[in-house]
Amino acid sequence: MESSSTTGGSTRREATRQKLYEAAVTLIAEQGFSATTVDEIAERAGVAKGTVYYNFASKSVLFEELLRHGVGLLTASLREAAEQTAREGGSQVDALDAMVRAGLVFIDRYPAFTQLYVAELWRTNRAWQSTLMVVRQQAVAVVEGVLREGVDNGEFSGEIDIQLTAAALVGMVLVAALDWKSFQPERSLDDVHAALSRLLQGRVSGKG
Repeated sequence: MESSSTTGGSTRREATRQKLYEAAVTLIAEQGFSATTVDEIAERAGVAKGTVYYNFASKSVLFEELLRHGVGLLTASLREAAEQTAREGGSQVDALDAMVRAGLVFIDRYPAFTQLYVAELWRTNRAWQSTLMVVRQQAVAVVEGVLREGVDNGEFSGEIDIQLTAAALVGMVLVAALDWKSFQPERSLDDVHAALSRLLQGRVSGKG
């Protein structure tokens, strides 16, 4: 069993790491990875430079852990949305719709992180590329699980490409949300969710 002092120290360290994540993502979104220095990250986080190196071996390690941390939060929110729908007896389409909303909520809360994440997906020369691919697949796998269950119970066609469809749904939410935050910020989250929900449920043709 952990002592209260050990628990308190762990909590303080997590709070410090969270401040460093937030400082790093904001600065890197503003000026790019190469232009951002450890001194600036420390100053923005309100900690000593040595604190950065105490928690992370280098700026690259900090950014790699930032990606792992951020995508982990997204994955957890998608999984919880699917599980909540299952607890309520909803369909797999309901689960996908709940996951679309969970993704929008995440992006609304962390727009700078989402911008960085999408940008990094297209780069192949980064030291953290393999880590990024692993955490990306963890997020997509949650959607794949819902699609696979829908195919198994007959709700979805057995002809769908589960892997590609899952990636397309995640991509739809990411890109649509970034467009929303950048070019249509006057729209509400409910408005954006409603539009994507219609698309998800095939209600855009005007038939039926």
